[in-house]
Amino acid sequence: MRPVDLAPVGPDEQNSSPLDLFLIFVGANIVATTLQVGASLPASFTARVAFATIAAGAVGGALLTGVLAPVGSRLRVPSIVATRAALGTSGAQALALLLFVTNFAWIALNNVIAASITTGVTGVGTTGAWSAGLGLAATAVVLGGPRAAAIVDRVAVPLLLLSGAVFTVAVMRAPAPAWPAGPVPAGDIARGLDIVIGYQASWLLMFADYPRFVRSSRAAGWAVFLGLGLTALWFMPLGFVASAIAGSSDPGDMVTALDLGAWGAMLVVLAALTTNFVNIYMSALALKSLRPGLGGPAGVWIIGGIGAALGLFSLGWLERFASFTLVLGALLVPIGGLLLAHFFVLRTPTHVPDLYAPTSLRHGWSGPGLAAWIAGAVVFQLSGHIGATLPSLVTTMVVYVILARRSVSASH
Repeated sequence: MRPVDLAPVGPDEQNSSPLDLFLIFVGANIVATTLQVGASLPASFTARVAFATIAAGAVGGALLTGVLAPVGSRLRVPSIVATRAALGTSGAQALALLLFVTNFAWIALNNVIAASITTGVTGVGTTGAWSAGLGLAATAVVLGGPRAAAIVDRVAVPLLLLSGAVFTVAVMRAPAPAWPAGPVPAGDIARGLDIVIGYQASWLLMFADYPRFVRSSRAAGWAVFLGLGLTALWFMPLGFVASAIAGSSDPGDMVTALDLGAWGAMLVVLAALTTNFVNIYMSALALKSLRPGLGGPAGVWIIGGIGAALGLFSLGWLERFASFTLVLGALLVPIGGLLLAHFFVLRTPTHVPDLYAPTSLRHGWSGPGLAAWIAGAVVFQLSGHIGATLPSLVTTMVVYVILARRSVSASH
């Protein structure tokens, strides 16, 4: 199986099982940053409000990617190529650049959190050495292609589930923290919902990358939805409660406060590896789209190496984690609406060779796609006080459907 290639896969290459796909997304979402989402919810939240907000956002965000996953299985192309159908080649290139840049933050953050906790627990080595080692290990697996990641996940995910269970028991046994009293402001609930959905939407551009290797589009959709949804429903509440117990949103402080020791180190190390399989792979495909002449292995090493190097920097930006997820939500939620409108509302026929042909109608920018993307992003920013996700999705879909239909009518 080709490790990093933008070309369509053949039917004979759709030999990954739905279980493999499910495990890839489980391994990607059982990670310290998922805990961090719960820890980043507004301080005014009571436990009941936090759990309800997480439930709504986790399911809604997972549904957005899960509904789109069958597109990858049917077209058999990577996400960044599939988006050309709605955004045009230039629009998809802009999206690839966005994905390429932001993924470095995720890769570095996962590496350095795992390295910091492991160094503190074991007393062996330095944070820099652990961070670099984890980054290079994940890179080596990605070079083996999606099949190699699936094989490693078959071992790593059960261990993650076991260590996650230990984390859960530790939270349940810890003294209950004092929760805020009184009603939670509606604005805080809206912000919390957008933080959760924004994080889940950060996986949106993976909607076709791995599902294209699964033959059944229906099974691919369910595997992605359950992989993202169930893990978020489990780990985000853990992060919320653990941060309250520790009195800090730093994952290292949470592990220390719960006295998890080696179990905490195992959780974050394995989680850093399994989630960075996905991050490096997505970035490599984006880089391949931006620089087609760059060999796949070279791109993987560049991304993995830079991610490992950036992991040497401070964790201070964790305090701005919530703002980061909101920015991603503003940029990616409209893309979800745009793709839903193109593939499911308009049901626009997609001829795969046209996605690669420089002379096709999809070359350059798609006027309806660009206008809808901008409109959705603007509405997301303006409607944060009432909950930005639904208004942004609806706006993007309506704008795209109207303009796309007018464009078709004008061409006739």
